[in-house]
Amino acid sequence: MMTASNLATGLDAIAPLASLAALRYDPALQGQLRLLSHSENATYVLYNARRRSVMRVHRQAYHSYQEIVSELWWLAALREEGLQVPNAIAGLDGQLIQQVELAGLGRRYVVLFDWIEGSEPAPQGLDASFRRLGAINARLHEQARRWRQPEGFTRMTWNHASMLGAQGHWGKWQAAPYLAEPDRALIGEVVGLLGQRLAEYGQGAGRFGLIHADLRLANLLVQGEQTRIIDFDDCGLGWYLHDLAAALSFFEHHAELPQWIDNWLQGYCSRLSLGDEDLAMLPTLIMQRRLQLLAWTGTHRGTPQVESLGRDWVVQTLGLCRRYLDDGLRDVMSHGGH
Repeated sequence: MMTASNLATGLDAIAPLASLAALRYDPALQGQLRLLSHSENATYVLYNARRRSVMRVHRQAYHSYQEIVSELWWLAALREEGLQVPNAIAGLDGQLIQQVELAGLGRRYVVLFDWIEGSEPAPQGLDASFRRLGAINARLHEQARRWRQPEGFTRMTWNHASMLGAQGHWGKWQAAPYLAEPDRALIGEVVGLLGQRLAEYGQGAGRFGLIHADLRLANLLVQGEQTRIIDFDDCGLGWYLHDLAAALSFFEHHAELPQWIDNWLQGYCSRLSLGDEDLAMLPTLIMQRRLQLLAWTGTHRGTPQVESLGRDWVVQTLGLCRRYLDDGLRDVMSHGGH
């Protein structure tokens, strides 16, 4: 489990590995490293007076080499479709993935990407931002359905078991902070109902396939009329509409949620149609994502992200659970049709 103390230790260990990795690239790219973010991976900007790049130092034991290769294959295919997504830079050895190792600090995979200009959509005008996000998500899904994946393509699967099961990718929801025993009983009841409803919905090709899995507004970079998509680290196989649930991450309790959903759907349905069965599953997928994030808070306890959420966020999560059992979160859906 990651705590505040070993978070710092982790960064102390990663920084020398990042510096070593920088030497694997063209001298024209080399320069100073500055930490941008540290969550699943450590992300740095590598910069000098002429150029900036983004270095992703992968966390240990999250993705295999072949899974990272597969992500880069998908990014290349999306660029061919005209989507503005990260472009990986080869090292001096011609390889897109570097592996660095230092005695006592372990071994990490590293990928360097071209810098992408733009900024996260502003809090003002969120309706337009969600419409834009929905339309972009539809483009991703269109490509994913057409694309013939290369031999050897492998990415993690995001289903009920891998999100909320005992071996969930982000840990066990039972280990989340601030939970009392009655709270765990309540969540356990919700998890059982989610599993039942998702099993009935199924994983047919029209509703389950390759998705971004974390396409929140924070992973859009907007510059003028251009919108770029970043952070495909969690891409994998999942329900297509999990991407809508992911877009609402951490704000599933917000009063404006129905409006955000409605605008996302307007953007999405401008390109792809959804059936009544798909729309009916949205509250279930949203509830599942919220509990997946709850599991994430357990494995990231003590980090600034989790500490900033605090007890109130868990209390709000429990409120959502009660509403889900009472009426299936019907009120998250707007009256608008698509």
